[in-house]
Order: sequence, then C-alpha cells, then structure tokens
Amino acid sequence: MGNTFGHLFRITTFGESHGGGVGVVIDGCPPRLPISAEEIQFELDRRRPGQSKITTPRKEADHCEILSGVFEGKTLGTPIAVLVRNKDARSQDYDEMAVKYRPSHADATYDAKYGIRNWQGGGRASARETIGRVAAGAIAKKILHQVAGVEIVGYVKRIKDLEGQVDTATVTLAEVERNIVRCPDAEMAERMIDLIEQARDAGDSLGGVVECVARSVPKGLGMPVFDKLEADLAKAVMSLPATKGFEIGSGFAGTLMPGSEHNDEFYTDAEGHIRTITNHSGGVQGGISNGEAIILRVAFKPTATIRKEQQTVTNTGEAVTLAAKGRHDPCVLPRAVPMVEAMVALVLCDHLLRQQGQCGVL
Repeated sequence: MGNTFGHLFRITTFGESHGGGVGVVIDGCPPRLPISAEEIQFELDRRRPGQSKITTPRKEADHCEILSGVFEGKTLGTPIAVLVRNKDARSQDYDEMAVKYRPSHADATYDAKYGIRNWQGGGRASARETIGRVAAGAIAKKILHQVAGVEIVGYVKRIKDLEGQVDTATVTLAEVERNIVRCPDAEMAERMIDLIEQARDAGDSLGGVVECVARSVPKGLGMPVFDKLEADLAKAVMSLPATKGFEIGSGFAGTLMPGSEHNDEFYTDAEGHIRTITNHSGGVQGGISNGEAIILRVAFKPTATIRKEQQTVTNTGEAVTLAAKGRHDPCVLPRAVPMVEAMVALVLCDHLLRQQGQCGVL
C-alpha cells in the first residue's frame, strides 16, 4: 500500500536502494505516443548519483530498460514497465545501522510500523525509489508537451540562506543545466557550490528550496473540493524524500498582503483571452488551473545522514553514538530538481487526461 500514485495516469514504483533494482509500472498512458529509452535516460541522468563534486560519490549509470508497453518506438496503451538495476551498492557501509537508528531518518518509524526494515541504504525510504518517478515523469512530460505544449522547468531557488534571482517567465532548462547546483542565477550558483562543499568537508549537510514553473498549462485542470489541483500538487511533491514544506503562488508571503493587493485582477488580452494582471494565485484558483503559469516551491531539509557524530539509540533502546558511513549527498537540492519536475508532470498529466475524459475537450 502507498506505492501507487495517480488516477487515469497511474504509476506504481518498486525496489529498494540495495536490492536488485528499482523501477516503475505506468498504467493509463495513451497509445501511439512516440517514446524512447533515450528520452527517459535524459531525465534519469539529471537525477543519478555521482554526477558532480557536490553529490553522493556512489557510481550508478542508472541505465533504464523498457520491459513492456512500447513497440517500435511507440506506446501500446498497455502497462509500461521500466527497470533500473543497482550496480554500485556497498551494503557493508550500513552494518552499524542494522541496529542503530539514524537521527531524523526513517529507521525508527519503519521499525515501529512494520517490525522489520531493510537497513541497507535505507531500503524503500532511500531516494533511489525516485528513479521510477523520474522515468514516469519523462513520459508524462512528453504527453503534456505533445497535447498541450506544456513546459515544466524546475531549479534550485535557495540553499540555506543563499537565494537566487530567477525570472519564472523566461527561465529555461538550458540555463538550469549550466552549473552543477542547478541554479540559473550564475553568480549565486557559485556561492551555493562553495557553501555545499564547506558543509561536505565538515561532515554536515544543507537544505533549501526548489522552485518549479509549469507554463502553457490549459485552463480547467483540477477537480472541486478534495482533488483540487494545488492539493494534488502538494501531495505529489511532499511525497518526495526530505521534503518539509510546500508553497504555491504567493505562498506564505501572501499572508502579509491585504486582499486589495493580493487579488489577481482580470483583463482581456489582445487575442481575446481572459488573463490576470498578477499571478499571486500561482496559476490555480478554486483548485482549477486558470491558464497562467503554475509556480510552486518545495522545501527540502538537510540530508539526514551525516558523518558528524550524533547521539542516538539502538533498536533495543541502548544509548549510543553514530557517525554515519556510506555515500550521501551533502545537499539533496541539485538532484531533487528533476524529481520535483517529474511529480508536477505526473499530476498535470493525470488531470489533463481526467479533463479530457470528463469534458471531452481541453
């Protein structure tokens, strides 16, 4: 339970960090969609470990295999299975964690819930689980772009107290990928990289904020009451490892504004389309997309597993200390960018198909 996401465009991820592999089964993908392993691999390469000096040194190519649902380069409309095999697991690095609980990690809660856990690399709680999400997100992005011209761009907005200045209307994937921290503000990116390296060298970790914009989203996506678009987006991104906060549009800053300033007033553009002058709503009003850019932010905590010695207990309650071994990101933000994009794409794709099914048109 809890491993499946979506309604019409539905995914189920599987696998553990140090098991044979991880992957996803995608159900509900429309037939005849051109898709290749290379398109999926592009997104997985943005997520994979060992890609730069500020990520975990674990060396995984994360090569994807499409096992079903695609024939002669097109989807069949049947379940698509994608597998990535684990190649560089070092389970011995986690021997101590078989009995010692890592502070702020899932070790103690998994034991409390199941009475058993895979302590090698965190098992199902590991960020390697997100490989399946990113693979599925690549297909969702393809559908969104082909059907509606939707463009989704995520980037690192803030690391600790260093915040980049980014124009959500114009930021591009190419700008995001120009540096290893994935912040389009080049000057601030250099400072962020230095700060992450300092934390890594000290055996510590840092958190921050990923911002994501979805442009050209059709009006009308989202359902009343419980399936509001921003509610589904919040659930999607908050299901990612290490997330601790969600904002859309003005977010918490909107609480500091009076209604007369915060309200998005309407106008009709030169092409006769009803638009809003401002976008404090973040592209969603009443739980339904209004045609403006959807802008959201996700807070990620500092990586829980660090090399600094900390107080903890064993699974029998004995007081001990732990300086974690293994290979871990000193900051998850750069690799979290494609994860956030994927979850946004999965939600928008699902609601796009639901809108077509309910209303017949976009």
